[in-house]
Amino acid sequence: MQNRCRIKITEMKKIFLFIASISLSGNCFAQQKTTSAINELKWLTIQEAYNLTQKEPRKTIVDVYTVWCGWCKVMDRETYTNPAIIEYLNKNFYMVKLDAESKQDIIIGSTKYSYDANSGANQAAVALLQGKMSYPTTVFLDAQYNMIQPLPGFLNAKSFHEIVTYLGGDYNKKEPFEQYKVGTYKEVFKHALPKL
Repeated sequence: MQNRCRIKITEMKKIFLFIASISLSGNCFAQQKTTSAINELKWLTIQEAYNLTQKEPRKTIVDVYTVWCGWCKVMDRETYTNPAIIEYLNKNFYMVKLDAESKQDIIIGSTKYSYDANSGANQAAVALLQGKMSYPTTVFLDAQYNMIQPLPGFLNAKSFHEIVTYLGGDYNKKEPFEQYKVGTYKEVFKHALPKL
């Protein structure tokens, strides 16, 4: 009888340890998931970003890409995963990914853009790139969805951070970009520089 009780107690300990380990691993997974959500950009469709801008005005960045574009993939992998970039963009911009060759209609406000077989691009991309089809192109829109600037080509994390902070903080209204890079940027964002 005493032996049987020891076996049951031993079995109960094993069951308890098993349940405890599952609970702890689940907690670690939830914590890891929360951390990774913070460490990722919040990508939206252009329609979602436009609707959010109507309620809570904020500038928008549109990453215009194609599925075959190698430099687009490099920018996704190297620039858009940088912690300083993610932190700044998630706080200051709505982020949009737009496939320039999307065959789906794109509606922005009351305007509908369709795929144009002659150009091989969606008319939303043609409008955003002002007809200069180059990938990747980063398009900056103000809170009213007016064009600030399209920037064609790959941008590494440091160059991209300089540009997004310059436009995001409205420094473009106060000083030339070259002056900003050597003065204001180095002072205001010195905490971010080691991460870039």
